[in-house]
Amino acid sequence: MDLHLHGLDDHFSMPETGKVSALRPFYWLKMGWADFTRHPLPSLCYGVITALLGFAVLKIASSYTYLSSTAITGFLLLAPLGASGIYELTHEREEGRETSFMQSLRDVVHNLGQIAFMGVILGFIAMSWERISAILFALFYGGEAVGMQFFTHALTSEYIGFTIAWSLAGLVLACVVFAISAVSIPMLAHRDVDTITALVTSVRVVAENIPAMLVWATIIVVLTAVGFATYLVGLVIIFPLLGHATWCAYRDLVH
Repeated sequence: MDLHLHGLDDHFSMPETGKVSALRPFYWLKMGWADFTRHPLPSLCYGVITALLGFAVLKIASSYTYLSSTAITGFLLLAPLGASGIYELTHEREEGRETSFMQSLRDVVHNLGQIAFMGVILGFIAMSWERISAILFALFYGGEAVGMQFFTHALTSEYIGFTIAWSLAGLVLACVVFAISAVSIPMLAHRDVDTITALVTSVRVVAENIPAMLVWATIIVVLTAVGFATYLVGLVIIFPLLGHATWCAYRDLVH
C-alpha cells in the first residue's frame, strides 16, 4: 500500500512554488515592459485583436443593461486565454527560437487541449455570472427594463441595493477566477501538464503570496480600467504588457 501511494505521489507531483515580497509585482511589470519592447509588433497584434473583440462584445450588448455589465466582466474572465500566444513569444525568446505572431500561434497548439479545457472552465464561470446578473436584475426590478442610467446612478437610493448585491457577487467570482488563473494559463502554455495541476498550483501560489497578489490584482484592475476608459484603445498596449508581466510572474513563482 505504501509503495502504491508513493507511486501516486510521484505521478501527481506538484511543481515547487516560491514566495515573493508584496512589491514584487512592480518588478513583473517592469520585466513585462522589457519583454514587450523586445518583440513589439507580434505583441501589438494580440493587443489589437483583443481591443477589437472587446469593442464588438460591448457593441452587441449595448442594448441590454445587464448584458453590458456582464459583457465587460465576461470579457475580462476570458481575456487571459488570449494571452497564451503572448506567453509563447517570451518562451520562444528564452529558448533562442524565432519569435513572430504566427509562430506563437503554432506553439500554443502543443498543449491546446488543456488550454481549451481551461477555456471551458472560464466560459462556464462567465455564463454563470451572466445568469447571476440577470437573476439579480429580475429580483430587484421584477423584469422592468432598466436603462443605461443605471451606470450613472448606481450609488443612488434607487439602485444601491442592487449595486451592493451585484458587486459582492462579482467580487466573489473575481477572486475565484484570479486564484485559478493567476499562473495556470502560462503554466499550460509552458509545460505539458493537465489543467487541474495548473489550477491547483495557481491557487497555491496565490494563497502563499497574498500581499503580492493583492498588489498584482490591483495593478491589473487599474490598468484594465485605463484600457476601458480610453474606449479600449489603451488595451492595445495594456493587454500585451500584462500578458508579458504575467509570464514573468509565473516564472518567478513556479519553479
